[in-house]
Amino acid sequence: MSVTQHYDIAIVGGGLTGGLAALALSARGFTCAVIDAGDPAAMRDAAFDGRTTAISYASARVFRRLELWDQIAPAAEAINDILVTDGRAKSRFDDGAVSTFNLHFNSRELEDGTPLGWIVENRILRNVLFDAIEKNHAVTLFAPAKRADTKFNAGETVTVLEDGLSISAALVVAADGRHSSLRAEANIKTNQWRYPQTGIVATVAHERPHKGVAQELFLPAGPFAILPMTPVRERGQTEKNRSSLVWTERVEAAPAYMALDDESFRREIEKRFGPYLGAVEPAGPRWSYPLAFTLAQSYIAPRLALIGDAAHAIHPIAGQGYNLGVKDVAALADVLDEARALGLDIGHLAVLQNYQRWRRFDSAALALGTDLLNRLFSNDIAPLRVARDIGMGAVGKIIPLRKFFMRQAGADAGALPSLMARER
Repeated sequence: MSVTQHYDIAIVGGGLTGGLAALALSARGFTCAVIDAGDPAAMRDAAFDGRTTAISYASARVFRRLELWDQIAPAAEAINDILVTDGRAKSRFDDGAVSTFNLHFNSRELEDGTPLGWIVENRILRNVLFDAIEKNHAVTLFAPAKRADTKFNAGETVTVLEDGLSISAALVVAADGRHSSLRAEANIKTNQWRYPQTGIVATVAHERPHKGVAQELFLPAGPFAILPMTPVRERGQTEKNRSSLVWTERVEAAPAYMALDDESFRREIEKRFGPYLGAVEPAGPRWSYPLAFTLAQSYIAPRLALIGDAAHAIHPIAGQGYNLGVKDVAALADVLDEARALGLDIGHLAVLQNYQRWRRFDSAALALGTDLLNRLFSNDIAPLRVARDIGMGAVGKIIPLRKFFMRQAGADAGALPSLMARER
């Protein structure tokens, strides 16, 4: 005999965005079921995902207001400065070059002097979210659990799991990633394309401290980002300085770099790093993943709302992918809370239209902006190189313009949901 459990909201996908959504919505009094195919024990393991996430300063407000930041802060490295430079990597055929023009974003220029953001290891975020979900009586995690089917009826949704359990809810939230099966089943079309680039991610130890400076070096193959991480102390050893690399490389070249031994990989990193952090060495495994652009043509369908990568998956050039998802979560919480206060059906399309109006234009503009930046900088065309260097030099001299870009990078622009709003 099948069993049905009832919740206000069913969230499909228990990753960094889906888990945060459950906690944000439960804080507004909604009961939530979170369904994820992965095993939480495996996802908590350090080897599961060695990547890091950039948390903008406005997104950090969400974690603070949900009382999560105190657990994250000890492992979060502040980004005090961002230095953007144009250049070429050193090779056997080229001595390399770095433009004399650069763009320096200094957090001290913001009114409250807050860091521009923080770099946090994904495993830290995941553990904090899982711990909070375990303690939250309004959230039930079904994992590992595979969704077999979801039916969207006039007054409710029913999600059936492979083990036969049924979960009814007024609304389903799709947090199931860029290849969202829920989005496909709802016949929501996407604009998408693959970049001729692969992202390589690794952690590097280095001799000198990074001083909270994030470096973005634009190379012909794509951006090479050096992101500050917290130091680590191993047993019997002194503290090691660390940074996270997000290295964009041409698709055809990336497998060769991934196959290098540690010493050869170290030399390739050093060619791009330059000498400013001293001697460098790989400090863990490396990962690679294809880079692509996906933008859903609608973020909603009857009794369905898309958040995070299910709605928009963008190039990592500006480190804004997860922050877009955090803003989705915060906006959806406001929209549903207001609808319930007015006695409205939270799954009704008229309610969800308010979420779409709030989020789609904003996220589409940022997604297309990152696409344009990647296309503008990922080349070695001389006239374009001159134009972008002059542009960076000009922006760097205009304080109000620098502040504008810092607010954009901090996810602190436009109409902000209450969880992200500035303190008054």
